[in-house]
Amino acid sequence: MTALRGQWPEVRDTCTSLGLMLAIVLSVALARVVLQRPRHRPTAHTFALEFLATFQLCFCTHELQLLSEQEPAHPTWPLTLIYFFSLVHGLTLVGTSCNPCGVMMQMLLGGMSPEIGAVRLLAQLVAALCSRYCVGALWGLGLTRYHVSERSFACRNPIHVDLPKAVVTEAVCSFIFHSALLHFQEVRTKLRIHLLAALITFLVYAGGSLTGAIFNPALALSLHFKCFDEAFLQFFIVYWLAPSLGKHIFI
Repeated sequence: MTALRGQWPEVRDTCTSLGLMLAIVLSVALARVVLQRPRHRPTAHTFALEFLATFQLCFCTHELQLLSEQEPAHPTWPLTLIYFFSLVHGLTLVGTSCNPCGVMMQMLLGGMSPEIGAVRLLAQLVAALCSRYCVGALWGLGLTRYHVSERSFACRNPIHVDLPKAVVTEAVCSFIFHSALLHFQEVRTKLRIHLLAALITFLVYAGGSLTGAIFNPALALSLHFKCFDEAFLQFFIVYWLAPSLGKHIFI
């Protein structure tokens, strides 16, 4: 009983973070349902859907990163959460990309017009920054012991290798992920979502200790905006150019 009482604060904090992520998922799902009504401005509709999807991805990843840092020596639980929420995103964010590299790949392959691509890219960047500041405001409420607003505005450099290795890591992760996206298109939806979730979890496990294995420029901007401000060139090369390079190699 004493041991359970000692662990209760950690369990409560974890449940609070999970509750916040699920609340965001449900809110975005509700907003997407509302947006399915007849519309007369398809460009605005596309922007809104991509904004909501990217906001959900970035917000949840902020919380997942926070949870993963509590027990870095025991990665099983964080990896389980990454797999679970990758499934959730795959099921709830159908029709959106949430990744500038994915949008650029579709444009290069002729599956998306430049105008729509530009709208999606703008929505992703705006959502990435909005999610960051929303997370900072929410953490400022102190709902858990780990929710500290100053933490979201500090640079916590995730790059633990030299620049060439960091570039290779992000490029390879991007290459593998986008290759899988194209090759899994013929797989039925339910199985494809599980395969992609498992792949994302594996990539995070393999490259997380090196660069965080983000392979998404919008997500990297949201998670490490302060680092971009302090060491822009390094982070631009690793988190923007490298994933784009990996995607272009495949194409």
